[in-house]
Amino acid sequence: MTERYSRQVLFPGIGRSGQAALQKKNVLIIGAGALGAANAEMIVRAGVGRVAIVDRDYVDFSNLQRQNLYTEQDAIGRMPKAEAARKRLTAINSNVIISAFTQDVDAAFLEHIIIEEKIDFIIDGTDNFDIRFIVNDAAQKYHVPWVYGACVASGGLSMLIVPGDTPCLHCLMDTMPGTGATCDTAGIISPAVQMTASAQTAEALKWLTGSIDALRGTIFSFDLWKNQFSSVDVQRMKKPDCPSCGAHPVYPFLSYERTTKFAVLCGRDTVQIRPAGVTKRNLDELADHIKHTASITHQNGFLLSFQHALYTVTAFRDGRVFIQGVSSIEESKKVYYHFFQ
Repeated sequence: MTERYSRQVLFPGIGRSGQAALQKKNVLIIGAGALGAANAEMIVRAGVGRVAIVDRDYVDFSNLQRQNLYTEQDAIGRMPKAEAARKRLTAINSNVIISAFTQDVDAAFLEHIIIEEKIDFIIDGTDNFDIRFIVNDAAQKYHVPWVYGACVASGGLSMLIVPGDTPCLHCLMDTMPGTGATCDTAGIISPAVQMTASAQTAEALKWLTGSIDALRGTIFSFDLWKNQFSSVDVQRMKKPDCPSCGAHPVYPFLSYERTTKFAVLCGRDTVQIRPAGVTKRNLDELADHIKHTASITHQNGFLLSFQHALYTVTAFRDGRVFIQGVSSIEESKKVYYHFFQ
C-alpha cells in the first residue's frame, strides 16, 4: 500500500497526512457516464476509502468512445453502468469499498444515501439540470460540498460548491434551463470529458485532503477546439435570499412541486413530461439543436415534432413534451434527456 500511493504522497499538496485523510472519506458519484466514469477512476486510484456510484442507465456502444471504464462486452450484455463501473473499479483498487446503485436519482433517494453512507463529498456526473438542482439542494441541506461539471462538443466547465461559503447552483441559475445542446445533439470529443473530469477531481482531492487554501474558487471553463480558457470569480453572485442557500433556505428542489413530472397517457403509448420551471420553450432554438440528429416532421408556433429512432417527440411552447412509442417512464427519461437539458 505504501508503494501504491507513493507518488501521490510525494506530492507536497497531499503528503502522508492527506493520503491518510483520503482513506477515511466517503464520496458519492452521481452518474456513471463520461464524467462520472472518469472521475470515479481517478478517485478510486487515488485511494478514497469508500465510493458510492449511482446511475440509471446501461452501457451502449455509443458510450465506448469516451466512457473509459466500459468494454464491448459491457455494451453487448447491456450491463448497468453502475454495476459495470463497480466491477472495473474493484479490479483497479480492491482496497476501496465501492457501492453501486442502479436507479434514478430523486430527492428521497439522495437524502437517504447522504445520511446512510455518511457522504463527505459529491461529484456531479449527471447529464441534466433536473438532477443537478436536486443535488444542489440536498448538498445545502446536509452541508456536503459538491463539484459541478458539464461538457459537450469540445468544451466544458466545472465549479466547486461549498455550502455556507460559495454561491450555490440556484444562485447562478435562477430557473431551470428549458433547452440546451447535449452530447446527442452537438456531439462530444473525449478530451473535453477528461479535461472537465480532471478539473472536478482536482477540486475534490483538495477538499478531501484538507488543502482548502488551494481551492480554485471560480467557474473554470474551456473549449479545447477553439483554444479558449477562462476562470471567473462568482463569489459576488451569492444571494442572501436564495431559497436554496440563503439566510432562510427552503430547499425548493427537494419538493415534489419543483420536480419534472413524467406521466403515461392512457391508451396512447405516450409519456407526457412537464418540466419544472419551464413556462415557455423556444421552438426555433430547439429545432436548431436537433436538426442534425433528428428528422423534424412538424413545426408551427405552438409545437415542434421530430422523429428519433422509433420515437416521435413533440415539444410544446408551454414547456411540455410528449414522447410517443415508449413502453415505460424509464424509457421516456432516456429519450427526453437526449434532447432536453
